[in-house]
Amino acid sequence: MSSSQWLRLLKNVGIWQGSFTQFSPDGTLIKNTPTLINLEGLNDNQTIKLTVNRLDSNEPPHINEFTNLNRNIFLFEDGHFAKGSQQFSPFSVFGAEFGFFVDDRRLRMVQLFNKESNLEQVTLIREFRANGHGVERSPLTINQLEGEWQGEALTLYPDWRNTDSYTTNLIVKKEGNNIIQTLKTPELNITSQGKIDGNIITFSENNQDIRILLLPDGASSTTPLKIENRQSFFVECAWLVEPNQRLRLIRQYDDKGAWINVTLVKETKILI
Repeated sequence: MSSSQWLRLLKNVGIWQGSFTQFSPDGTLIKNTPTLINLEGLNDNQTIKLTVNRLDSNEPPHINEFTNLNRNIFLFEDGHFAKGSQQFSPFSVFGAEFGFFVDDRRLRMVQLFNKESNLEQVTLIREFRANGHGVERSPLTINQLEGEWQGEALTLYPDWRNTDSYTTNLIVKKEGNNIIQTLKTPELNITSQGKIDGNIITFSENNQDIRILLLPDGASSTTPLKIENRQSFFVECAWLVEPNQRLRLIRQYDDKGAWINVTLVKETKILI
């Protein structure tokens, strides 16, 4: 682990008031749990202590202290991070966690798949720095996503090879109950069409259903509904932090189920 990764984690230190909100794969709210989380540096910041209090529970706080980071988590310079299973395998639980850090706000998300490789639930974690000035964004809508987005992408690799940086261009159009999405990067030019059903968008391509859930606080979750064995896939969390500014974190897996990289995209809407 590089020292820069530890320093990036330290940006998240603080007392965070928030909630864990669980959603089913069809976007139905299952449960909301208020929380108080304290992330503090000890021993001259050589140790980090995490204390999680679930405020509607009689359970004691969950406390964890650590002095290093696992290889399954990567942090970006601003403090954003993504972590999760390094290897997908059938008949085992699979999951990913994403975290964004902006001033007095954090937004995190956990995507969990069951042993049948089906999406089981998505947990949205909205956090506000104690005594800070963070505000909650409105629930994400199709109208907010429509338009042209110019992005800067940064890709990190598990083997610490050189970081890739490149531009992205995303055009989102609504036509009736469909979404037409065109993504261009230096190596890709992909157009896909998804069906809209309330706060759900479903893309069906390559024998795989990709589910986007539009969630509170400007958040969205993108995952396969079912991870198919021997087929590459990705999982993504995005956060609309301003009407024309969006952050996306993407974990990619190859056709052998191995985690191959994580990408942060910072997008700006240039055309409505």
